[in-house]
Amino acid sequence: MIPGKDTPVGKSETPKDKYGNFALFDIEHFLRRLLKNWYWFAFMFLIGYAISWAYSKYYAQNVYASDLSLSISNNTSSYFSPNQSINFIWGQGGNQDGVYLKKMLLSRSHNEYLVKELDLFVNYSTKGLIKSTYLDKDDSPVFIEIDKKHLQQVNYPITIRPKGNGNYEVVLPEEGQSVSLYSFENEGFQYVNAYNRPANKIIKVNEWYNSPNLRFKLVQNPVTPSIKLDNIIVNLVTINQSVNEIVSTIAVNFDREISTIMIITKRGYNLNSTVNFLNKSVTELQKKRLEDKNTVNNNTTLYLQGSLDGIRKRLDSAAAVLNNLKSSEKLYDIKNRDEKSLDAIKDLEAKKADIVSKIASLNTIRNTLQSQNFDKMIATNAAGFEDGMFSASVSELKALYTKRTELALIYKPASEPMKEVNRLINDAKASSFNSLKNYYTKYYDEINKIDRKVADANSDLDSYPEKERKYLDAERGYNMIEATYNSLLNRQNEARLNVATNQSDLSVIDPAKNLGQGPVSPNIKMAKTGIIALMLFIPVLFILIGEVLDSKIRNIKELLGVTKIPLLGVIGNNSSENMLTVLEQPKSSVSEAFRGIRANMRFLMNNEDEKGKVILVTSSVGGEGKTYVSINLASVLGLSDKKTILLGMDLRKPKIFGDFKIDNKYGISNYLTGEVNIDQIINHTKIPNLDVATSGPIPPNPSELLMSQKNVDFLQQLKERYDFIIIDSPPVGLVADSYEIMKYSDANIYVVRHEYTEKYMMKLVTEKYRNNEIEHLGLIYNDYNTKQGYGYGYGYGYGYGYGYFDEDKNYKEPLLIRIRNKMQKLFNKK
Repeated sequence: MIPGKDTPVGKSETPKDKYGNFALFDIEHFLRRLLKNWYWFAFMFLIGYAISWAYSKYYAQNVYASDLSLSISNNTSSYFSPNQSINFIWGQGGNQDGVYLKKMLLSRSHNEYLVKELDLFVNYSTKGLIKSTYLDKDDSPVFIEIDKKHLQQVNYPITIRPKGNGNYEVVLPEEGQSVSLYSFENEGFQYVNAYNRPANKIIKVNEWYNSPNLRFKLVQNPVTPSIKLDNIIVNLVTINQSVNEIVSTIAVNFDREISTIMIITKRGYNLNSTVNFLNKSVTELQKKRLEDKNTVNNNTTLYLQGSLDGIRKRLDSAAAVLNNLKSSEKLYDIKNRDEKSLDAIKDLEAKKADIVSKIASLNTIRNTLQSQNFDKMIATNAAGFEDGMFSASVSELKALYTKRTELALIYKPASEPMKEVNRLINDAKASSFNSLKNYYTKYYDEINKIDRKVADANSDLDSYPEKERKYLDAERGYNMIEATYNSLLNRQNEARLNVATNQSDLSVIDPAKNLGQGPVSPNIKMAKTGIIALMLFIPVLFILIGEVLDSKIRNIKELLGVTKIPLLGVIGNNSSENMLTVLEQPKSSVSEAFRGIRANMRFLMNNEDEKGKVILVTSSVGGEGKTYVSINLASVLGLSDKKTILLGMDLRKPKIFGDFKIDNKYGISNYLTGEVNIDQIINHTKIPNLDVATSGPIPPNPSELLMSQKNVDFLQQLKERYDFIIIDSPPVGLVADSYEIMKYSDANIYVVRHEYTEKYMMKLVTEKYRNNEIEHLGLIYNDYNTKQGYGYGYGYGYGYGYGYFDEDKNYKEPLLIRIRNKMQKLFNKK
């Protein structure tokens, strides 16, 4: 049966606008094209591998990283290093001191100091045949010491080549000298007059090199480097550039279990450089922390000393009053004293004196905070409290004032950044003063309690005579001042002890070391994989684009699914230039396919036993093989003892005469114009039952001739003489002649050529078929390459390799088929 013919198709099965619409992308054909072009993937893989190898060996710059772990102790007392004795929480974090230290490590001032201290504005490298390698300063046999008072050109590579005996050749670039030179003293650029390129020069160690744009000398490295270098390339950069590069390569993180442990990481092109920088950075930070702590303690000592001097004068005055009473009133002791009440009053007044001195210190802290003179701040323990949150807020406030000063150089007062920093300052000030307010409230509450207790105790002394009460008041005043003096003296001793015993609250757990760590980037394996994957993707991309833009019909299944037109057969590729395949190669698979089409045609026609069946063969455009199909279909019918005639009705492009070696002087066009009779245009062939009527000379009005009544009468006459009339008609995609002739045909064959026919060409004929404007229509799929294994699945388009057709003697199985067969034999062995 004919594939697709037995399936009833109603209007409700599929919307009409779906007919003739092919899929934009054929995944099956795409995959087959990928397999077919395997050699391109092999070629691109080799190219990708070569590129990745060259990248890893000659181009990729390895980046190394070293770590240093640091512990922050919990006994610090400084506004510049917030206290950790109270584990306060702001938001979700509780390590305010660690955050402060992180900001310090990443600050410009800290790293600028290191850049100047370690001469990090001088970069060393060496260049091989292709690749440049960054060096640590200690890897170079000589160092460059620049004259900072002289203007220098930055970002200007200076090549130093050893010449032996302490001599080095200084080679400058052929071009690139600039008139904008950098001052390392003022950290700014200045313009100079134009000058010629400085000549190469050989200098000795400790000899100054002078040129308009450079002045430096070479200093011998006290340690002999382990590697010998053919050249050293020195590049000077600005202080700002060096600081920015360093800050961008530092990362500070905190231990997940112990928040007071910091892990500091430095990345760079040279491992030794990162190690040296980290160790030096932390050493300087420890010094700075110790200085900050001592600054607060020294301020506290000076403040307490001033307070002690004032209290001493008051104490001397109180002692004089008490002595005067003793000498003038002769009161050395009071008989029958209530010692219990007096001792209680003495203790209460001593406590009050201590609190009053704390309030005085609290006033000093508040006034210093209001005046923003943070360098004069005293320790909070002078005011009798330790508050990590207050210390942190003061530290934050100090940093915010500094930040506002920096922003004021860039932004206007009403700008958003300035508004934001002012808001943060107000928040920090409010937090600081609220903390102080709490302590004021606490101290005054305690004083009020003491005053009430003192008042109760005084009621017991009301019975004393006035003279004795006067003496007791003088004695109590002296005792209170003395208590204040002793309290301040104790706090001063504590501050002096802190200064004497102070140590940095930062201790290194694991210093940075060169342990031969491998590079952390780039990821060479990933880079190689990425490069190879990219190269392999290029042919995939080209094939994908070609597949999307390709509008040719390649899939028989899709063709039949979209058109719903029955398939009569599949014709294989004709490797011969001769179109008489059935006559010349009767045992070929193509000839057998035409015999199958001959058998299937009866399903298209009604009353197939009647004589004079008209079969029209057409296609979308020229070149799809309708003439080839017409010739061989007529040959198959003629060889089956059916009286057959082949009509060349493609009057615009005559073809048939050449294959049968017939003179095309007279043909159908001559007959339709009345020049000759019907017998003059009928030509006999070497097949007894096959005649041919060629198209004849090309007429000026082919459409009118084909649609004329005489052509209809011509077909009627032929139906009386022949069993089958095969019409090679014009392509319907170019002209409409074939649609008119179809009105008189019993079967219509539409030829679709594999990888040639455009998909959109099928839309018109499909719509006419679905609208019943064309009846008895069947498809022939032509020029199909059976080696692709891309068949329909109904037995059409017979395969090679079975010894059944003439082609089998030259057939060679594809590689994938041979591998499959061998695997099957291997697993099927018993």
